[in-house]
Amino acid sequence: MKKNWKKVLLLGLLTVLTVGTLAACGSTGLDSGSSGSSAKTSKKASKDLKVGVSLSTLSNPFFVQVRSGISTLAKSKGTNIQVSDAQNDTAKQNNDIEDLIQKKVDVLIINPVDSSAITPAVKDANEAGIPVIAVDRSSDGGKVLTLVASNSTKGGEMAADYMIKKLGQNAKVAELQGIPGASATRERQKGFDNAVKGKLDLVTKQTAGFDRAKGLTTTENILQAHPDIVGIFSQNDEMALGAIQAVKASGKKITIVGFDGEAGAIKAIKAGTMSATVAQQPEKMGRLALQAAFDHFDGKKVKTNIESPLQLVTSDNVK
Repeated sequence: MKKNWKKVLLLGLLTVLTVGTLAACGSTGLDSGSSGSSAKTSKKASKDLKVGVSLSTLSNPFFVQVRSGISTLAKSKGTNIQVSDAQNDTAKQNNDIEDLIQKKVDVLIINPVDSSAITPAVKDANEAGIPVIAVDRSSDGGKVLTLVASNSTKGGEMAADYMIKKLGQNAKVAELQGIPGASATRERQKGFDNAVKGKLDLVTKQTAGFDRAKGLTTTENILQAHPDIVGIFSQNDEMALGAIQAVKASGKKITIVGFDGEAGAIKAIKAGTMSATVAQQPEKMGRLALQAAFDHFDGKKVKTNIESPLQLVTSDNVK
């Protein structure tokens, strides 16, 4: 009996030692308390960091400004960054991220094309011990250190409140939606749809993929099917700028509200062809994302959500 107890104790001790050894192996990421990884590493100066950046598209001025914010701060700190353009292709983005993982970057800053489709890449980064910072759109799976984004639900509500005041009760409106799998699409829709319920008549919601050309063609289709609409909420400014072309060709007068605050939208508001936009600060968003990486590798605690401010821009305050 004593021999059996000795065997049990010996096996238990070996198990504890094995688990402890495995836990210590492959520890390559700082744990800030909000990180998706419990692994730890030594601090790293900003000038010694290799930062991989994957953006959904660089065809959209909004994400060009996000890149600018990252690049400007990186240059001032002597940080090495590698930027890839997913061209709104989920497969390409996942491949780009796998390539950055193979290059052994210290941290990944990702703006997902699709919040669900990005999950495998985020999990691969987790397994490699590389912290992930999400920008503008979240990841549905895997663990991220932080999400740097505006409150898209609140932004949708801001757009709705403006349209209700401008158009009055039960006015017929349409909604141009972004990429179906993007968190920003879901959140802006949630904010807008809930706020207009019982106040505006939302006659149709159609996807235009955050794309200007699709915004034009989709709006043309909407105007043919619903010629009596008086307002359009577009979940980004690129689709709104496409909608402006369709509305102009139709000869109708329609209130168009966008989202982002990009230069083209501001110009359109000044010209009177667009009524308003919920303006984000994409350049600041990029800076906040990279600063979160610096703070993480400096051993500071990083919040799980870093909110970038919003402002409703209309003809009254556009100047």
